[in-house]
Amino acid sequence: MGLRYLNFDHSEDGDGVGTLEAMASVWPEQVQAVHAEVVQVLDWVHAQFPGRRGPLDEGFDWDYDLHGVQELTAPEVLHYDEQARRLSVEAGAPGKPRHTLTLSLSGTPAFCEAFIQQFGLNAD
Repeated sequence: MGLRYLNFDHSEDGDGVGTLEAMASVWPEQVQAVHAEVVQVLDWVHAQFPGRRGPLDEGFDWDYDLHGVQELTAPEVLHYDEQARRLSVEAGAPGKPRHTLTLSLSGTPAFCEAFIQQFGLNAD
């Protein structure tokens, strides 16, 4: 089951707890596709590890953190007036928003192995 927008990096700590992190930064036209991938991932995880989500240090198998931000940029025209020894700034019209989403999953070795196999990730 391949993913187009979410590219996960995998790491492990000394206790074998794994972290799978992905970030996607897209234009408005791709937001729905990114959201669909997040739903695909979380649907699979909830189905394969039902009732086992929570803090790993409390005995659960996996947990996740999901965040999104929308960034707007506007060009600025900068001009230095040497007579006044001052910088003037003229803001341009805002551009198209950029949407950035991060999804971080942590889990036991068995959870991470199943996730890597399901989504065809390189375990390096």
